[in-house]
Amino acid sequence: MNATDHTSILRHLDRGEGRLAYGLAGSGPLVVTSPGMGDLRSTYRELSPQLVNAGFRVADAELRGHGDSDATFSSYGDSETADDLIALIDELGGPAVIVGNSMSAGSAVLVAARRPDLVAGLVLVGPFVRNPPMNPLLGGLFRVMMARPWAAAVWNAYLPSLYAGQKPADFAEYRASVRTEMRRPGRAAAFSRTTRTSHAEAEQRVGSVVAPALLVMGESDPDFRDPAGEARWIESQFARPGQAGAEIVMVPDAGHYPHAQRPEIVTPAVLAFVTGLPLAANGGFERA
Repeated sequence: MNATDHTSILRHLDRGEGRLAYGLAGSGPLVVTSPGMGDLRSTYRELSPQLVNAGFRVADAELRGHGDSDATFSSYGDSETADDLIALIDELGGPAVIVGNSMSAGSAVLVAARRPDLVAGLVLVGPFVRNPPMNPLLGGLFRVMMARPWAAAVWNAYLPSLYAGQKPADFAEYRASVRTEMRRPGRAAAFSRTTRTSHAEAEQRVGSVVAPALLVMGESDPDFRDPAGEARWIESQFARPGQAGAEIVMVPDAGHYPHAQRPEIVTPAVLAFVTGLPLAANGGFERA
């Protein structure tokens, strides 16, 4: 049972090789959320209900091979997640604001670059929009640690470090739900394959994105050597001629999941960004 199921209706989108799960709630302009690898759509359990209350239709997408989505796909990663988000927005009727955390932030950039007609704005949280510098030896060690036989156990042990700073009040319960979901058949293997993704295409294409963006970064995010510097670099990619630009929100006492760790800061910032976007005559978002 996903933690958002009490506020949304679980649906599935047929993607040929398997089904993509998503929770749907509310009415109004469309907001689509997407979690990072190894995570669940209920990572947005604080944000999504507030978006619904503010008059938005919210689809919380599950990554392929994670949670309630099928683990029958032949490939996983940034590009595949972008294709899934495009299909979901086409199904529900866009354009949409995409909220992407971690890997899904790179996927959101790809959606905006490939199908600008579907994207009204981007909220990029703890965003991987390029591959971080990594020692080859450490990279190889990461691959071994995230291999199928022990991926679930290693990820569960590693997860608290990604919540550097203030942890959610329900962190123990949520961590247990992530562990339980990864023990379902095929999930650990799918997660292991997802960890091999590359963010190179997002880095190549972010300079072509015309949609406005909100960049949300935890000040203590352990995935980046310099979280504030990474946020500034991403902001610079949205500052070229013809682009709408990006705004940065640095979140104190938060790591890789500031939307769950400090919702009292992140939720108002996201609501202000989303409610500030122009609406079309039909009541949905205007295209960027």
